[in-house]
Amino acid sequence: MKKSLFLMSSLILSTSIILSGCGKDGDETKKDDEPKKTQEEKGQDKEKDKVQKEEPKKDQESTKGSADFASLISYMEKETQGKTKILFENNESQVHKMENVSISIDAYSVVELKDFHTDFNIPFGEENNGGVILAKYTVKNDMDKDVYYMPSLDVTFTGASKYYTNDKYLIPEEDQLPTKLSFETDYLIKAGDEVTGYIAYPFGETDLAKINELGTVSVMIPVPLAEKEKYDTTIGTEGRFNLALNTDGSKKVSSNSTFYQDKVTMDNMGEKKILKEKSDINESKKIGDVNAILEGYQFTKFTPNEVEAPRFSNFTNGVTLLTVKFKLENKATSEIGLSSMSSKLTVNDGMQYLLSEGMLLNYKPNDVIKAGENGELLQVFVLDQEQYEKIWKDKAFDIELGPIRNKGAEDTSKGKKETFTLPK
Repeated sequence: MKKSLFLMSSLILSTSIILSGCGKDGDETKKDDEPKKTQEEKGQDKEKDKVQKEEPKKDQESTKGSADFASLISYMEKETQGKTKILFENNESQVHKMENVSISIDAYSVVELKDFHTDFNIPFGEENNGGVILAKYTVKNDMDKDVYYMPSLDVTFTGASKYYTNDKYLIPEEDQLPTKLSFETDYLIKAGDEVTGYIAYPFGETDLAKINELGTVSVMIPVPLAEKEKYDTTIGTEGRFNLALNTDGSKKVSSNSTFYQDKVTMDNMGEKKILKEKSDINESKKIGDVNAILEGYQFTKFTPNEVEAPRFSNFTNGVTLLTVKFKLENKATSEIGLSSMSSKLTVNDGMQYLLSEGMLLNYKPNDVIKAGENGELLQVFVLDQEQYEKIWKDKAFDIELGPIRNKGAEDTSKGKKETFTLPK
């Protein structure tokens, strides 16, 4: 099969800047003889270089998490002239809710793809062996009005040099989520509707080896819009799906679910081990027009991985992390900017203090708690492990939270702060 120059051009344009469950190894895929488009039809499609114009429609499968990837893998094998092998698969769904809009990853499969045609090597890092993560997603709109959702569900992992996104030539376009929710369809999901589709993420053999060693990757979840192309009308907050790629990855994902979801946990920056934790504290204090409720905390021994180790190079005696969870009830008339919030931790009977580490949180500038709503706030502190073990751990830990700030970092509580003592 000879690909035209249009395919090479489209592949270059389509390369752009990152998937928990039990799996099984070594299943060989079965070939079938499904009809394909003629070369002339393919050439016309690729010359246009745009997705098919069709209205998004509901997937007819009634059971989420039971996706059958066999036909997609067969199509990919024929299209690329490569050889495929299932390395790992998962049928346990994960759901992220954004108010009354939700997205789920219903199932995914990690497929080895080897010895494929050189016309396809650009999205595989110009290598001719690699793998593909095939993922099935469902976006559901339970609101009483239409929403708009751009499915830029990019994959990332620790040490990644770019984002990994859908390659539209590996599986049939009509099955792809970015075809069903595209510029051509206005990214529209009507009130009460849902849209189901697939995404194919290609990895060259070098990157495939990296993610297999890590055991996990993450899918970044964007938020929907209440109004078309109005980016200040976002609904809910961004999220992530953490996906295991092998048995070790499944254990890691399961372990990470027990920790507060700070950036260290969500980005798989290393290994955490619980030293001390307490939940259901529920101590409430008022900061301006906001009720701040201390819900819990976790002290963890942290060992950064090779990629993240330089970030913690000053901690030669080891690292202890303190992650504190607050609930904020926003009774004010302005939003709370989560990325603008900060706090101070006092240790050693008031002799020393540390500031919270915003770089170890996942909050973005548009992540807010709207006026009249409630939400979670995490704060992270990095402690010297030796000092924690020998001096601090049996003494009081006091956290000063505030003032309350909006997403523009403006003080909305007139400088007011409150101090919480972590109960032992």
